[in-house]
Amino acid sequence: MAATATSTLQIATARSCMPSPRKLVKAGAAVLGTSSKQLSWSKLASSSSVSSVQPLQRSFMNSSVRLCKVATKAMAESGDTKPAPGLPIDLRGKRAFIAGVADDNGYGWAIAKSLAAAGAEILVGTWVPALNIFESSLRRGKFDESRVLPDGSLMEITKVYPLDAVYDKMEDVPEDVKTNKRYSGSTKWTVQEVAESVKQDFGSIDILVHSLANGPEVTKPLLETSRNGYLAALSASSYSYISLLKHFLPIMNQGGSSISLTYIASERIIPGYGGGMSSAKAALESDTRVLAFEAGRKRKIRVNTISAGPLRSRAAKAIGFIDTMIDYSSANAPLQKELSADEVGNAAAFLVSPLASAITGAVIYVDNGLNAMGVGVDSPIFKDLDIPKAEH
Repeated sequence: MAATATSTLQIATARSCMPSPRKLVKAGAAVLGTSSKQLSWSKLASSSSVSSVQPLQRSFMNSSVRLCKVATKAMAESGDTKPAPGLPIDLRGKRAFIAGVADDNGYGWAIAKSLAAAGAEILVGTWVPALNIFESSLRRGKFDESRVLPDGSLMEITKVYPLDAVYDKMEDVPEDVKTNKRYSGSTKWTVQEVAESVKQDFGSIDILVHSLANGPEVTKPLLETSRNGYLAALSASSYSYISLLKHFLPIMNQGGSSISLTYIASERIIPGYGGGMSSAKAALESDTRVLAFEAGRKRKIRVNTISAGPLRSRAAKAIGFIDTMIDYSSANAPLQKELSADEVGNAAAFLVSPLASAITGAVIYVDNGLNAMGVGVDSPIFKDLDIPKAEH
């Protein structure tokens, strides 16, 4: 299990100079270690807990972790069976499959960390061409800093599966893709095959996360987008979720939960976010409501999507103006700060937990409130208005 089998995400007070042993972690077939480094961890604040805690800083020295200040902490004491105080996010005994993790700086990775901190076992699906680099980075310890959980242990990824969610079954794969050298050495990577592999390896899962999207013509205006480019965006970014849920639903335990990631371009005009991607996100949100009904009636599975604000991830850089979007959000959102991936991860942990047992078919905004704005208050038009600004 990720972290330990008894970890619970909650608010706790960490006394200074509390050592935490370094753990060896398995990712796929690899055994991973960590090195002593200076680390900083942004707060991991539960959506069901105190709304503000001070940042937690860790200084790794001689394999020990020094914890200082008040911080969100994953309680992970072996043999501790006492109920956690307060209203914790407890995912102990749950297994999550997260599709679309290929590095350590996107929302998929952040969601995996939050679920692990809450006690869930983590399985990931990684795009086939990125698989070797991802597993190699794990083995070499490149991700060790960002694998650190609030209790000082490292996130454990039980198994990494090759995945290309554009293809439902091997018969759908074009010959040029089958013979592509970037796919050589990998097998059973279509959606159907991955679901069957997970069933064979683990029997069932409780949580399914869709954290992938692709628009080959994302930089083109919609009027200049080709039919193939448009359909490719919908296939990779929205239908892939339908396919994943369709194939994983039979092995999801009743009462489980599934989430995806969307963007406000689904309902607002975002110039530059083209190639059919805005349409794909709109389809994803519409599908979320229908899937919530169908999966809820069939297996009591809740289905929601998170509309996340802009993040400076590798994937987002493909759009070409992500820094501008982040600056715009900081200037115009009710909360004038840069959104962190951890905040989206924490929202996901809440949504898949029993605390959100009556929430399904919903679009949950995690964007510092930008979705609520009707105008950009940084416009020169409002220069003479007394508009409140964040205090620093």
